[in-house]
Amino acid sequence: MLKRALIGLIRSHESTGEKVKDPLLKTRYYRMSKEQFWEEVISAVKKMPGYKVLHEVKSVGEIVLEKRTVTGRVQDITLTLITITPSKSAIDVYSASRGSLGDLGSNYRTILDIHAALDRKMKDYKTSE
Repeated sequence: MLKRALIGLIRSHESTGEKVKDPLLKTRYYRMSKEQFWEEVISAVKKMPGYKVLHEVKSVGEIVLEKRTVTGRVQDITLTLITITPSKSAIDVYSASRGSLGDLGSNYRTILDIHAALDRKMKDYKTSE
């Protein structure tokens, strides 16, 4: 956590992906069709306190959220839903803070928060790839 706060002094964004070093930021996979996955993700994020859905484009699998931090800064969060096979989907998250200073690791914590909410809601469908 200290390392994340130090990185956050200069960096004001964080994202998940296939090739990230931190295992907590790896792309998440679920055994679900694109349609079912979309409905589950939308349902989960709309119930998360402090998050506001700004934009959703089902055709491209993108959901844009906004979150205010404790310090009053605004984070812009993009969820990208990806179809791997007809019965398997994945999600990547990009979170960035508005403003020029670092985020003290808040974007990292936001991604972990989103992952935790999705994992709780879809725990029976989660797969390791």
